[in-house]
Amino acid sequence: MASNSFHRSESLIKLVERLRLYNPNYPLHNNMSTHIQNQSPRNQNEFVPKKQELGIDPIGSSSSRRSKSNRAAVLVCLFEDPQGHLRVILTKRASTLSTHSGEVALPGGKVEEGDANDIETALREAAEEIGLDRSLVDVVAVLESFTTKKEITVIPVVGILWDRSTFNPLINTAEVAAIFDAPLEMFLKDENRREQELEYMGDEYVLHFFDHETENEKYIIWALTAGILIKAASVVYQRPPDFEERRPRFWSRSRQ
Repeated sequence: MASNSFHRSESLIKLVERLRLYNPNYPLHNNMSTHIQNQSPRNQNEFVPKKQELGIDPIGSSSSRRSKSNRAAVLVCLFEDPQGHLRVILTKRASTLSTHSGEVALPGGKVEEGDANDIETALREAAEEIGLDRSLVDVVAVLESFTTKKEITVIPVVGILWDRSTFNPLINTAEVAAIFDAPLEMFLKDENRREQELEYMGDEYVLHFFDHETENEKYIIWALTAGILIKAASVVYQRPPDFEERRPRFWSRSRQ
């Protein structure tokens, strides 16, 4: 568990208080709302952390609700850098994977038997893929679901990593080639962004591509991962992106 002596900025505390009240307008499964509420602070200075591109068509599952191939959860894990800017943790998928190899993803994956809810799926997958101890992550919100062309329901779970220095990545090389982070606000800006107009079953939509460069590598964040991060950034910063989204209609199909 994160040290209680770590200084938590007032801005991040206020953000967490607001995100805990976020209502995605869809039913939370298996007491997910209780899971989040149980992490609520007793006062604003006492927070106790609890314990693919999954791509345009990630693989998810559900052992108790539907078949084992139609539900997944991803973790939008946020932290503050030394300048007070929010950043999000991302991965590059291993080149040996059979689907979406080498693409950028949020930590996450399919629901497995034994997962109590989507939050547990996201936390378990993050631990398995990058060694992120769930006790370091304070889950504060669950966003609207996204549905892929293959009718996979993807649930974005928003978590706060209060102290980035407590996270020592342990990469599962069978699934992940690299881990990096990017500014969350970049997904609302028109800078370093490209787009591609596409059509599916009469629905014309736009896929967004964000170029991000670290000291060691250049990454392209696009499709569903970009869509989820645009949504997360819009909720966090309480404003729409500087560009027109034109999301695919199938992303909003209800498969709860």
